[in-house]
Amino acid sequence: MKISEIQAALQSSDSQERLRGVTALRKCDSAVALPMLLSKVDDREFIVRSCVAMGLRRTQTAEAFAALLKMMQFDRDPNVRAEAANSLSRFGTEAISHLVEAFRRDDNWLVRRSIMAPLYEMQCPDAVFEICAIGLGGEDLPVQEVAIDGFGLLANTQKQEEALQQLLPLVSADYWGIRLRVARALRKFDNPQARAAVSYLAKDRDHRVAGATLEASL
Repeated sequence: MKISEIQAALQSSDSQERLRGVTALRKCDSAVALPMLLSKVDDREFIVRSCVAMGLRRTQTAEAFAALLKMMQFDRDPNVRAEAANSLSRFGTEAISHLVEAFRRDDNWLVRRSIMAPLYEMQCPDAVFEICAIGLGGEDLPVQEVAIDGFGLLANTQKQEEALQQLLPLVSADYWGIRLRVARALRKFDNPQARAAVSYLAKDRDHRVAGATLEASL
């Protein structure tokens, strides 16, 4: 699409046309695309706003950062907030504190999962520990499970002892899926307590937990 066609599409009353216009901006120079993307951050359709958030990740500017931060914090749709969080993470360490604060404030499981995944890859053990502790203390099972995985990533970091103390009480969790994830996470720790807990879980009453624990030792 030509720039004039994209501009016309973005002004259309048809959400599909606006979506087509936002999508076409991916092929434009970021300096050209940025002002047009910014004009659609408050579009009435969540799918358009989600695509705007995706487009803004290509533009490493203060304006894009500020727009994504606003979308992550205040957009009414969790899909948009999650997409904005994912895009904001592409800004690296500058985004970490904002992502942690959003995780603390926003208890939507999709948003939290979108924050967990990039933080796990960013080599920031303090932030990972904080969000995992928050996630584990919540009531959303998928987030709790990913939090357990995150504690496992803290083995061999300065937060390993604190992470281990979060994991050890969970060897007696009621739900077998939690115990299974705990066993896998504990295997990453070179620690007598962790090894003893793994041995305990190898004899778990649920064959799925015991089997997974034994498979991991092979």
